Amino acid sequence: MLSRSRPSTSARTWRRLAVWVHLLSSVGWMTCALALFALLVPALRGGASWAVEAAHHLDTQLLAPLANTSAATGLVLSLGTAWGLAVHRWVLTKLVITLVQLYLGIFVLSGALDTASHTLRVSPALVVGTALMASAIAVQAWLSVTKPGGRTRWGTRGGRPVTLPTAPPRVFALVVAAPVVDVTLGLLLGFPSPLCSLTAVLVAAVVRHRTLRRRGVPA
Repeated sequence: MLSRSRPSTSARTWRRLAVWVHLLSSVGWMTCALALFALLVPALRGGASWAVEAAHHLDTQLLAPLANTSAATGLVLSLGTAWGLAVHRWVLTKLVITLVQLYLGIFVLSGALDTASHTLRVSPALVVGTALMASAIAVQAWLSVTKPGGRTRWGTRGGRPVTLPTAPPRVFALVVAAPVVDVTLGLLLGFPSPLCSLTAVLVAAVVRHRTLRRRGVPA
């Protein structure tokens, strides 16, 4: 079992900021999904072309950056704390839901909204998709509060619970600063660009891997 090291004051401060950003972006993501649903329902009935254009604008300018921020901060908080990605069942479940949401949101929902903004036609599947997205975020919030399921088989080693180390402050600081950089890049490029958020997740994964290797524990 890995020994638990007490995080420094700086690490706790940045970690709490990362949690705060994660909560705000997650609530914002769900709010935007509900707003899309509210806009697309009248568009489904016809005669509300403005609603389709507003939904497309909301998706690219607000929902996408919030979704990227929520996912990135959630991954870094898992990789950078004792929770881990696959140690607890509720965290692993949230990871799977997040990956499915991102895939469907980027490659299905956004594409369908882009098409709808040109054709001004909304399919029932698109409306249902926005409702499911908001519902999935609500389920993730429930998982975070109740933490059901206990540990996975990767959460124990030799019959004893695995305790993972806390990442250094720079990891949490990077993911807190990432949304600002990504939004700026998105404004300059004209489309969402989660480059800094992806970098933060990669850095957190590399730091964890190296820390475990130094301690002689398989990553």
